[in-house]
Amino acid sequence: MSDRLAASAKLPPSSALTIEEVRSVRHWNEHLFSFSITRPSSFRFRSGEFVMIGLPGEGRPLLRAYSIASPSWAEELEFLSIKVPDGPLTSRLQQIAPGDHVYLGRKPTGTLVADALLPGKRLFLLSTGTGLAPFLSLIRDPDIYERFDQILLVHCVRQVSDLAFREVLESQLAEDPLVQEQALLQFHYLPTVTREPFRTTGRIDALIGNGKLFEHPLTGPARLDPENDRIMLCGSMAMIRDLEASLEAQGFKEGSNAAPGDFVIERAFVD
Repeated sequence: MSDRLAASAKLPPSSALTIEEVRSVRHWNEHLFSFSITRPSSFRFRSGEFVMIGLPGEGRPLLRAYSIASPSWAEELEFLSIKVPDGPLTSRLQQIAPGDHVYLGRKPTGTLVADALLPGKRLFLLSTGTGLAPFLSLIRDPDIYERFDQILLVHCVRQVSDLAFREVLESQLAEDPLVQEQALLQFHYLPTVTREPFRTTGRIDALIGNGKLFEHPLTGPARLDPENDRIMLCGSMAMIRDLEASLEAQGFKEGSNAAPGDFVIERAFVD
């Protein structure tokens, strides 16, 4: 079987995978792209979860975990991916085009879900690179606006062209059919760039340290508050490791589906 799965390809009824058609592909720059695929009628997921995506490998499918970027009510499933020239999967996946087919896992999972957090007032979604993906789903979920008064999405990247979905986020989801009115009042977007001039520069830990993270239009204390703030982390291992240690030192407790807490981390990555 070639990289591009034939529409007639079959999987056993008991398979953990389905075969889905690629509907659209967008190349943001030389090392970042997003794509959407058909969604099986039986496929259900919670905003923030990830699922396995793949292509045929030698003897068995080559699969990696991808966070779902589309909202839970969307008719198609969207994903955001890096391009790794010699990556086992992404070196091939970046070549897909509409009409091609990919494998989709049947069972989404993950810890970046609202149920893993205790109630709070402010929700900080802290991401680097393609770690933005699960938050694109969460911010279009009406439930998140019922749980939190303010939602701040921080996207830290190396260069300005890495700011995928920037126009949609800067508009505060103006065209979203379900949350546009709530997002206008409650959702805020803070992009930051580390290797090019931009209106905001620096890593996330630096923005926390210098107070930039808490500036207008956000309201409340100019610090992270374990009593009222809840945090989700997704992105580079370095970012997660550093912020996890910092949060725990400040009294934040990590949450899970079984035991909700003050912050949660996504530990699934794509290469």
